[in-house]
Amino acid sequence: VLGIMVIVHELGHFIVAKLCGVRVEAFAIGFGKRLFGVVRNGTDYRVNLIPVGGYVKMAGELPGETGTDDPAEFQNHPRWQRVLIALAGPIFNFILAFLLLTGLYMTHNEVPAFVTQPAVADYVTADSPIGRTGLQVGDLIVHFDTQENPTWEDLQQRSSLNFNQETPFSYVHNGHRVDTRLFIENKGRPEDFDFEKLGMVAVQQPSPLEVSSLPDSTSPAARAGLQPHDLILAVDGIRPHSVFALLSYIQMVEKQTPGKPVNLTIERKSTSGESTTLPIPVTPYLTDTQEGKAYRLGFVNSLPPIKVERLSLPRAASASWRDNLKNSRLILDVLHRLFTRQVSVKSLSSPLGMGVQVHQAFNLPGWYPIVMTMAMISLNLGIFNLLPIPILDGGMITFLFIESLMRRDLNQQVKERVFQVAFVCIVLFAAVVIFNDITKLLPAHLKT
Repeated sequence: VLGIMVIVHELGHFIVAKLCGVRVEAFAIGFGKRLFGVVRNGTDYRVNLIPVGGYVKMAGELPGETGTDDPAEFQNHPRWQRVLIALAGPIFNFILAFLLLTGLYMTHNEVPAFVTQPAVADYVTADSPIGRTGLQVGDLIVHFDTQENPTWEDLQQRSSLNFNQETPFSYVHNGHRVDTRLFIENKGRPEDFDFEKLGMVAVQQPSPLEVSSLPDSTSPAARAGLQPHDLILAVDGIRPHSVFALLSYIQMVEKQTPGKPVNLTIERKSTSGESTTLPIPVTPYLTDTQEGKAYRLGFVNSLPPIKVERLSLPRAASASWRDNLKNSRLILDVLHRLFTRQVSVKSLSSPLGMGVQVHQAFNLPGWYPIVMTMAMISLNLGIFNLLPIPILDGGMITFLFIESLMRRDLNQQVKERVFQVAFVCIVLFAAVVIFNDITKLLPAHLKT
């Protein structure tokens, strides 16, 4: 998988360099000693000993090389062409991510089954826009805007047409219909709106929430004794039918009384098939999430039932564009929080960590997990290479931009020193990330 990402990235540099008339001396997969290859039209297409990464070697590209007047050398081409060559690699990664998801959605688009089912409340936050309408757990929404008997998908779609407006809203409670109105506030971007932020979580599955795994042996859930395949029947007497209902309740409890444990009622089956009901108190911990600070228990849940559909090319392309845009913003947000120290460097992954993620995705059934993982890695590779760091594509673009403003080339020795310092910093940074990935793989008793 990583090889495909690198080949596509370098292919972008290679194609645009050729189109601009730059002489490409080598197109290499891997680093180190050349194992085998073929030379065509002055380019050595080669496979090297260390099968991680790859590169395109263009004539006169590297700082410190003695330049000539040869028009085919990289440095002798206009700056705008050199910028295009540098941009081509990341752009090809973005194109790959877009094509991967488009093709996936055309053949296998997984959608949670509950989105097309009646909208039944699994949890309602008391002090929320929906909570103030009187809606309670188990109530059925029977009218929303102009839609009778809306599904959860209808609520999502119709709410986007009524931002910052009062919308007709009806539900059935204890057999009686209640007609009211709901104000749908949205001060952010339309594409970032989530109906659940109004205070209601839908029933996502008829069965109890199941624990899939406990990735961190030091998490509150693991320390409390939760095990894979445990069923969470209730939390403080409330029966959640999705992880979102469980988390919404936990946020409410911890907001009122930080550090207060919640009491889980779980069902556990023995190897003989006998079921046992157990009470397990767990104290949530505050951690960084994609939405900011939030309370978590530290387990991975089994996914709710899904349905599979095939989208048309226009719908698949639209869904791919939307999801890739959303994932790109997420990556940029992580990078921003990394530099502002809101996110730890431990959240990053080296090729070793990505290999583990790919392995996990490959072991899951179907093509969906591995293709989604590939698309995310391709986006990461494209965005990371656009960072204004010397020896990365973004660093080269930054130098070219500065030289364009100065209307002259920077001193070659200065460039060399900057590249050397940047190389050392990136190697050290990579070593830290790899070390973090290794420690994640160690058994718990070795970590301590």
